[in-house]
Amino acid sequence: MTAIEDFLAMLAAERGAAANTLAAYRRDLEQAEGWVGSLERAEASELAVLQCRWAALAPASAARKASALRQFYGFCLDEGLRADDPSHALPRAATRRPLPKVLGHDDIAALFSCAEREAESGEAQAIRLLTLLELLYGSGLRVTELVSLPLAAVPRDAPVLTVTGKGGASRMVPVGGRARQALSRWLTVRPRGGTALFPGRSGGHLTRVRLFQLLKALAARAGIDPAKLGPHVLRHAFATHLLEGGADLRVLQTLLGHADIATTQIYTHVDAARLMRLVNERHPLARRTPRG
Repeated sequence: MTAIEDFLAMLAAERGAAANTLAAYRRDLEQAEGWVGSLERAEASELAVLQCRWAALAPASAARKASALRQFYGFCLDEGLRADDPSHALPRAATRRPLPKVLGHDDIAALFSCAEREAESGEAQAIRLLTLLELLYGSGLRVTELVSLPLAAVPRDAPVLTVTGKGGASRMVPVGGRARQALSRWLTVRPRGGTALFPGRSGGHLTRVRLFQLLKALAARAGIDPAKLGPHVLRHAFATHLLEGGADLRVLQTLLGHADIATTQIYTHVDAARLMRLVNERHPLARRTPRG
């Protein structure tokens, strides 16, 4: 096996990296190897040419490629495949992770009001949409986690769902009273057969694209700009609103299924931005014009 293959095998076995992550790392490493030759034997001066190769890329893309190489060389050092780490020569793209879009409380209320009103009709599709909404905002599920839920994941006695997240990692997600009621209603009208909690037309489960379309249409009916809403926006709203309510960051990390708390910390920036706006808009000094 080559050093790249060994590295990818380590990511899969020890870190539980998902198939898409492994494929992206493979592409980045093999592309770099095509430009500089064997990565295992490349010198720092050879890696420096990647600055030109990545010049046309978006900063985030260049940062991802550099991260893959830095992790690869860290692995090579640990395994004794190299005595030095040439990754210091890699370009360091100045990237700033964008703050996630978050719906305000008023928009959330309008969205649920519309979905609940439509579900009162008893129509199966309307009840399904309300259930999906409750789980996205009430439990903070990722889109793929939600649509791929098996019927067996529905809680019997304990108020939790067993969810399979990124890298095949399982976690327990609490399901609030509202979401449990919605689930119970959905199970009474759900089409029989199949193993998916939310069956799709093709016999599998509801697709991500279809869920995206349903939410956009619901936003329009609720008087919300559809551009503001998507499945992941509701997950962001779940996290931000919990943090606003005093949730501990470590608890939030567990609920969201983040492997690294640095990923969860983005929500502290969202909350800080909200607090700063509040000070600027509501503080008495904000209404005074500076002299001079």
